[in-house]
Amino acid sequence: MYLFQDKVATITGGTSGLGRAISLEFAKSGANLVVAGRREEEGMETVRLAKELGSKALFLKCDVTKSEDVKNLVETTTKEFGKLDFAVNNAGYYGNASFLSNYEEEEFDKVININLKGVWLCMKYELQSMLKSGIGSIVNISSVNGLISMPFGVSAYSASKHAIIGLTKSAALEVAKKNIRVNAVCPGGIETEMLSNIFKNSPNPILAENAFLEIHPFKRFAKPIEVAKSVVWLCSDSASYINGVSLPIDGGLTAH
Repeated sequence: MYLFQDKVATITGGTSGLGRAISLEFAKSGANLVVAGRREEEGMETVRLAKELGSKALFLKCDVTKSEDVKNLVETTTKEFGKLDFAVNNAGYYGNASFLSNYEEEEFDKVININLKGVWLCMKYELQSMLKSGIGSIVNISSVNGLISMPFGVSAYSASKHAIIGLTKSAALEVAKKNIRVNAVCPGGIETEMLSNIFKNSPNPILAENAFLEIHPFKRFAKPIEVAKSVVWLCSDSASYINGVSLPIDGGLTAH
């Protein structure tokens, strides 16, 4: 465990899956939390679990595509806890699996708005707060689809996740002299409700799952905690000289 007593973290998309795992890993390390998301019931459950681990935690309803929601998230965090030390921008949307030539414009806009604009808005307000305090660490959740792509109809998702890496690198260079670090992680498949739903919505769910599983060298998907631990580590002093990286957490998928 890291010594995060009196530290404060925000996690977007903290209502379930990877976001919940990250929230609870921070709580285990002693951090206080603001869990953000659109689903209040699930968010309150994350908060309940975090409090059982000794964390001071609260849930805030937040749509990361709305500037006023994101601004309120950061302002509420600093009002309640006095500062913002760590921010994990995890909220994301996979979108419909469809080849680029058939991709609907409305769906493309939705993917880009949530995955790219959402991360940009979050970083904008998080960095404003961190620049005032002179310290901080941000971790953006990209994907292996931000490093490579796949012939599974993921063009919009892949484009958004590649762009997150570009935002991460740019921000990392901009604020390095201010003692703020910005990194990204790039998970492969994770055992979450989101991944399960992607397979269920595929024309052939079993074929889709087996095809994706086959390209993972361990022949299994990551457990959320395996990714969460790396996210929390990137925020810790153990990673104090790591900045602007995009860390694959994929069991070797991108080593092919």
